[in-house]
Order: sequence, then C-alpha cells, then structure tokens
Amino acid sequence: MPRLAPSPSGQPLTRVAATVLSVPDASTRTERFRRFDTARVPSPCFVVDRVAIEENLRVLDQVQRASGAKILLALKAFAMWTLAPLVARYLTGTCASGLDEARLGREEFGGEVHTFSAAYGERDLAAILELSDHVVFNSFAQWERFQPLVREARRRRPQLRFGLRVNPEHSEGKNPLYDPCSPFSRLGIPRSQFHGNLDGISGLHFHTLCEDDFEPLARTVAAFEHGFGEFLDGMQWINFGGGHHITRGGYDIDGLVRLIGEFQKRHGVQVYLEPGEAVALDAGVFVAEVLDLTHNGMPLAILDASATCHMPDVIEGPYRPRIIDAGEPHQHPYRYRLGGQSCLAGDVIGDYSFPRPLRVGDRLVFEDMAIYSMVKTTTFNGMRLPTIALWDSGTDALRIVRQFGYEDFKCRLS
Repeated sequence: MPRLAPSPSGQPLTRVAATVLSVPDASTRTERFRRFDTARVPSPCFVVDRVAIEENLRVLDQVQRASGAKILLALKAFAMWTLAPLVARYLTGTCASGLDEARLGREEFGGEVHTFSAAYGERDLAAILELSDHVVFNSFAQWERFQPLVREARRRRPQLRFGLRVNPEHSEGKNPLYDPCSPFSRLGIPRSQFHGNLDGISGLHFHTLCEDDFEPLARTVAAFEHGFGEFLDGMQWINFGGGHHITRGGYDIDGLVRLIGEFQKRHGVQVYLEPGEAVALDAGVFVAEVLDLTHNGMPLAILDASATCHMPDVIEGPYRPRIIDAGEPHQHPYRYRLGGQSCLAGDVIGDYSFPRPLRVGDRLVFEDMAIYSMVKTTTFNGMRLPTIALWDSGTDALRIVRQFGYEDFKCRLS
C-alpha cells in the first residue's frame, strides 16, 4: 500500500497513482447486448446490464482508493434504485438536485448525501437540511436569507456541512445547453460577485464539464485556483462536480489520480467528484419496436418509442443515438427516418440505414440509454413509460423491475 498523508478530516490526501482497472470499450458492450434476446422484454423497454454497472463502479472505486477522492453518484443522470445496494458497495454516496432526489439518496442508497439546487424554497430546504450531509448554495443571498434555518439545522446536526457553488467562468462545453459557464449562466457565483458571509462555509463546488476527458478538468482546476485560490485556506472540501467520463476508454485515469492527490496535498482539503454518466456509461439499452412503415419523400418508420417522451435529449441536445446493426444514413442500402407515436411533428429520432429492409414488428436496440433517458421520460400524449429490466450479461438472468400503466399517467394529473 502507498503511504498516505492524513487530511484534517482524517481522510487520505495523497496516494501514489496506481494501475486502475479498465472497462470494456463500447464495442465490447455492444457485442454483449447483441446477444440479448429482445423478445424477452416488452417494448419499449430500458434494459440495464448489472455486470456493466459493476465494471464501471469498480473503476470509480479504484480512483477513490488511488487518489483519496470521494466519488458520489449523480442521481440526475442515473437513479435506478434497484441497484442501490450495488452502488453503495463502491461509492461514497449520492448527490441530489433537490428534495426528492435527496430523499431517494438517503432512503435507498445511504452513504453521504450532497444537495445542490440553483435556488431553494424554504419548505424544501427545511427538509433537505434533515436529509443531507452537504448542502450547497448557489448565491450569497440565499445563504444569508436562510441563516435561521441553517443555525437550527446545525444545532441539531453538528456534522452538517455547507458550501457555495462558484463559476470559474471557464467554458469547456461545445453546447451552451450543457455549459454551466456559458455567458449569463445562472449556475455558480462568478469571482466578481464573490463577496459575502463565509462564516460556516466549509467548501466550494464547481461544475464545468459534460462528457469530458481529463484535460478539460485540468484546465478547469487551474482556472478555479486562479480565480478562487485565495479562499481555499480554511476550506475542508472542494467538489469538482460532474461530467467526468472516467469509465470511457482512453480516459487519463493516472492524470486524474495525480491531479487530485496534488490538489488535496496543496490545499489540505477533501476532493469530491460527482459523475453520473460514468456510473452507467454504455451499461444500458433501449428496446423499441417498429409499428408502421410509410413513405413521404423517403421511407419512414414509426416506432412504439418517442424521442420527446422517452429520449428527450435526442431533441434537446440534439444528438443521434447509436442503434445496434444500423449505420449512418448512406452506410447501408435501406435508409429510414425513425419517428415516434406522439403528435409532435418534430418527434424524430433520426435517419438511419440498415442492411435489410425493416419490417413491422422488428425490434431496434438503441445504445447507451441507461443515462439521463431513464430519468427524463414523460407521459406526454398519454404514452406509457417504458418498462425497466435488469439483465446480467454474465449469467443471462433477466428481471423485469418495473412496468408502468394508466395509473402512472393519471396520477401525474388531477
């Protein structure tokens, strides 16, 4: 074991970078899901591979052990609480974006619960303070406004920690929709506005990344230290946020371990990371069925799935998800525009080509669908939420975790 330097909290600060497990690349995961018999599940259905989740978790845990950082699951990206016992074996806890996620983290996942919201309502905050270990505020105004609640919560729970989210004003994202440092961002306090009461603040939080490699993080940390380094004396922890694609092939894990260790040693703090995608990257698929084939200037295929209801990031991103055994529009002989059942004219998933003509009843398998899609589904048009299934690619065991029906639609309304 490497020798460790103790931190003020008793947690290890620095470790010698160790060889960390790698995960199978996306093509290997594709081959696994290609073996899955889609007739075993109803359509549409999210299918999550337990083996792939654990592979990702083992890598993240080794990063924790090698660097001394603590890693949290970002529930906004993956909140399949059926797997909470597995996640809890490897990660330190969860991070939440509001009351209900904080409650889910506390009740199902255990470990530490960290909560950040762009703004809190008083009633929600009172409950969040009972559920969370760290509560991060987005402005000095809210921090100061809620001091009575903070003082009372601290009296009952002396271990409760408070932080502020800062904006390093360093953009790494290519899409403004996912860039917390884009101009006029509401997320985080910019340096020019960072003046207020720091009494009781034990840590700072920043988040700049989205599906990024190590180098953008290294540049962000440099920008953070340049802008906010003078405030680090006396802080106990720093949260590096999410967007770290640690479990993607080619990620510089040794660089990450080294950066964290040096940062912790330099500032005497505990570093937290809160990736969501890295936990479930390439670990789940979405099965959909062809309902009809039509033609209007080009061949059209209507699925029992919907971009707007089941894959909203396809429209919001926008992005084009991969489909097993399908290609780019002109790659194979048979090209189709895939769309959903909803009334939205723009409910289009994208243009794909196939080696053979599609038939009504064919099952299509969309890749990398465990992240975000599962937590962002809606019942617009009364469309049923997709079934959720848990598969073990090692044993081929399958369990239908949840099926949804009319009551799930009705109970959202009044």
